Amino acid sequence: MTGSASNVFLNPDGMSRPNGFSHVAVTTRRTTVFVAGQVAYDAAGDVVGAGDLAAQTHQVYTNLGKALEAAGASMNDVVKTVLFVRDLDPAKARVIREARAPFLSPTSPPASTMVGVASLARPDLLLEVEAIAMVD
Repeated sequence: MTGSASNVFLNPDGMSRPNGFSHVAVTTRRTTVFVAGQVAYDAAGDVVGAGDLAAQTHQVYTNLGKALEAAGASMNDVVKTVLFVRDLDPAKARVIREARAPFLSPTSPPASTMVGVASLARPDLLLEVEAIAMVD
């Protein structure tokens, strides 16, 4: 069990050890922040890192951080993410885990689901991330 007094992240015995996420997030906080799917757009709406999953992951998590900040939250307040990955395979999952690691707590990363999809809103987008954060 790791996390703050308000957010607790669990990886129960008898379950596989997660790689870059937690199995369970428990919170006693009251304010919920929902961040809609973030993609690799820059401020002008142009795709950053076309064809480069690591670059897109970095941009997506940078955008996610900005969205959270606007709501009075931070990456440390995120309890759940859902990642939509175009044509997901194990190599792409590794690239994403490595590229997002600097944005997540190494001891209490959020509960997370990674889903393979056939396409996203634009053909040059490779990743979309939704997040739920809890703040007091």
